[in-house]
Amino acid sequence: MENQTTTPKQIMLNYGLVLGLTSILINVIIFAIGKTYDPHWSVGVLGFIIMIVILVLGIKKMKEINGGYLGLGEALKIGLGIALISALISVIYTLIFTNYIEPEYFTRMAEVQQQKMLEAYPNFTDEQLEASMAMTKKMSGPFVTSAMTIIGSLFFGFIIALIGGLVMKKTNEEIDSI
Repeated sequence: MENQTTTPKQIMLNYGLVLGLTSILINVIIFAIGKTYDPHWSVGVLGFIIMIVILVLGIKKMKEINGGYLGLGEALKIGLGIALISALISVIYTLIFTNYIEPEYFTRMAEVQQQKMLEAYPNFTDEQLEASMAMTKKMSGPFVTSAMTIIGSLFFGFIIALIGGLVMKKTNEEIDSI
C-alpha cells in the first residue's frame, strides 16, 4: 500500500470546504427560521468562532505534517488559503441564494435597512434618507457583496493566521539555538 502524504493544498482545500459548508449550513438554518433579514448578533459571533477554530486546526495540521515545525509564512499561506476557498464557496452559495432561492433578497434587505434607519434616526429628512438609501443600494448587489465577502474573509483569515502562526511557530533555528 502506498504511503499517502498530506500536502498544504489538501489542507487548504479540506479545511476551506469544511468552513465554507459550515457557513452555508448556518445561513440555511437562519433562512429556515425566518431570520435572514434580521439575524441575532450571536450568529455573527458563532460564525467568527467557527472560522477561528477551523483556521487554527488547519494550521495545526500543517505543523503536524511538518514534524512539529511551522514557519509564520506557512501558517499565513494555509490560513489565507482556507479563508479564500471558504469565501469562494460562500460567494457561490450567495449567488445561488440571491438569484434562485430568494430573488428579492436585495430589495427586501434595503427595506429592512430603511426601517432600521428610520427607527435609529427619527429626525432624518427625506433627502437624508434618500441619500442613505442610494449609498446602500450602491453597496449592495451580487458583485459588491461577493467582493466584500472575499475581502472580509481574507482580512480576518490573515489576522487569525498571523496570531495562530505566531503562537504555533517553531522552526529548526529555534531548536538549534537552545
